Amino acid sequence: MKKKILIIVISVVAVVLAAIIGVSAFFIADMKGGKNGKDVSVEIKSGTYTAQIAEILKDEGIINSPLGFRVFAKLKKYESKFKYGHYTFNTGDSYEEIAEKLITQGAKAETIKVTIPEGTGINDFVKNVNGKKVTVLGIASILEKAGVCQKADFIAALSDVKFESKLLKGAQGKNTYYALEGYLFPETYEFYKLEDSKEAAKAVVEKMLKEAESRITDDMFKKAEEMGYSMHEIFTMASIIQMEAGNDSNALPKIAGVFYNRLNSPSFTTLGSSPTIFYGDTFEQDDDRYDTYKIKGLPPGPLCSPGIKAIKAALSPEGSEYFYFVTDKNGKFYFHKTYAEQTATINNLKNNGNWIYEYYNK
Repeated sequence: MKKKILIIVISVVAVVLAAIIGVSAFFIADMKGGKNGKDVSVEIKSGTYTAQIAEILKDEGIINSPLGFRVFAKLKKYESKFKYGHYTFNTGDSYEEIAEKLITQGAKAETIKVTIPEGTGINDFVKNVNGKKVTVLGIASILEKAGVCQKADFIAALSDVKFESKLLKGAQGKNTYYALEGYLFPETYEFYKLEDSKEAAKAVVEKMLKEAESRITDDMFKKAEEMGYSMHEIFTMASIIQMEAGNDSNALPKIAGVFYNRLNSPSFTTLGSSPTIFYGDTFEQDDDRYDTYKIKGLPPGPLCSPGIKAIKAALSPEGSEYFYFVTDKNGKFYFHKTYAEQTATINNLKNNGNWIYEYYNK
């Protein structure tokens, strides 16, 4: 009996020792890093604690053990020395190399505040407002004008994105000109001013995509599925109603209702949204694939970056019997059930000098 107990005790000790050795080996290997890793751009915001930094490094694939890095930083008394800023780590970096960068390279870059308005596309486009050409800057131009990065580097960075997240897995619509059109969330950002334009462009794209992913909840995915649409289709619809609404966010749900009414009505063979006619003009190879006066249903993908209100409107359209709408020169919307009503309102606006026409072209 004693012999059996001794054997069991020895076995348990052996298992425990093996586990300790295994865990120790794991921590040591993680701490030492490796070779032939890949560079990863990481932003550490001001006020980020060591525990949070460790989690960020884990999420970005730079370390495997947040606990191991935290213990290392505490033992080396590095915790209070880490700085915020923009960094380029390598997945092969050791804990020491990571810590050295966090201590010596942080808070060097100046920041540039940039606002990407709702309804902004990647490219510039030109619209005609009462006979006057108005250029609307795209995201690429806004960033270049602000001094964040060069247009060409921003466009190139779009091709380096891996479509691995829940949101981005569905972003690759067929026949889109830009797979990420619509997924670069419109918001006011603070970007680090980096000397390397290509590195800056990559960081910008990553930040804007992360913002989009943080805004789209599981409940939104569920709602889209219940409606019979993919999130990509919801983004596409949201981009159309965003461009149609202009600055009137209150009109978004009602505009969404009009377009869903058209999609679901046998009387309408096409969606018929004016901004979709000219979206392709910014691409030399355009073949009218986005023109919803010519194609059936929704276009291949979004035309711009819709704001969260437009996305929510696409998920929760206002129910109505309206199939048409028009605006006056003050941006006021008029909704109608029939084309005859629509025409009558337009004629009335013209007669009273309150008419405005706006379309997109080059």
